[in-house]
Amino acid sequence: MSGKFLVNLTSGLDNTDKATVAFVVANAAVASDKEVIVFLSTEAVRLSQQGVADAVHEEGFAPLKELMDNFAANGGRMFVCSPCFKKRALDENKLVAGAAVVGGAKLVEFMTTSECPSVSY
Repeated sequence: MSGKFLVNLTSGLDNTDKATVAFVVANAAVASDKEVIVFLSTEAVRLSQQGVADAVHEEGFAPLKELMDNFAANGGRMFVCSPCFKKRALDENKLVAGAAVVGGAKLVEFMTTSECPSVSY
């Protein structure tokens, strides 16, 4: 890997355009040989659940589920905000591929062990 990249996503089904674009960018970063994390917080944590993204398809883009599956298949990881996840009473047994529920310290560790550019949606 030639560096790190973080995509911070706070939107899920409440703004599927932002969610889709975030995963388009995340896939581009993985294809550029970056170690990529998509940090899902607030409403975006719902995307960590199997089946939630299945029906999302923004015009002009690949379906969100396909983008998320490709991201994980190519080595991308999703950090799911633990307090946000717990607040919404979501199920850790239904996490999508590449997702892990983590605390803020794990995100800080990823971002501070070397240079880590980021974008937010």
